[in-house]
Amino acid sequence: MKELMLRALDLAEVRGAQYADVRIVETTNQQIAAKDGVVTTLTVDESRGFGIRVLFEGAWGFASSQTLSGSEVDRMTDLACQIARASALVPGKSLISLGPPISSQGMYQTPLQIDPLAVPIEDKVAMLLEADREMGRVEGVKVRRGNVVAIREHKLFANSQGAFTDQLIYEVGAGISALAVSEGDVQVRSYPNSHSRQQVTGGWEMVQQWDLPGNAGRVATEAVQLLNAEACPRDVTTTVILGGTQLALQIHESCGHPIEL
Repeated sequence: MKELMLRALDLAEVRGAQYADVRIVETTNQQIAAKDGVVTTLTVDESRGFGIRVLFEGAWGFASSQTLSGSEVDRMTDLACQIARASALVPGKSLISLGPPISSQGMYQTPLQIDPLAVPIEDKVAMLLEADREMGRVEGVKVRRGNVVAIREHKLFANSQGAFTDQLIYEVGAGISALAVSEGDVQVRSYPNSHSRQQVTGGWEMVQQWDLPGNAGRVATEAVQLLNAEACPRDVTTTVILGGTQLALQIHESCGHPIEL
């Protein structure tokens, strides 16, 4: 891999690029989902590719491919240089400042105890179905869902200033939800977060810590309780204490999006 990256950088320099960098990314994505006691999703996707960008007379050129070979690296590097040269012909370009040279070198891996992709699929399915059974014991719950995700992303980066970094990033995610229904009302409770699951960089020990089967009964019970819960009081000045996940959502929606605007 490193030889291919250096090959791209050398060729970009020969073609006249003032700066160049190249990235290679390999990703494995495993997803498992269950609904009402049935496994509905079981996929393992793998992807691999590289991208190169070059700077020529203040203009960028980009090219990428999924084929990692010497001839393809040469072809994409040439293409990126051609695009940059063509872009440089457009008048009115602003001056590009790259700042201080970046020449970092090193390797980083997500700290973990258990590789999430090394855990047998059968064990993950068993965990989801156990949580599903626990939610199904609660009367009033009509739909039960659970899912687990494991991702490994290997990133290599090199530039013409001497940088070379190697990153191995692991992500795990998992979650359950219970949907309760009564006449004229539907309520959902989820755990450990909304939007299908909680997802973090880490190992399988994070999913073990969340203990989906151990919290499934509580989640289902709370979904049913919401059907008959009293409405929040109106026209009252009081103090509201927000849970952590609700606070994060509130900051995202009420602060984050207005700031973007």
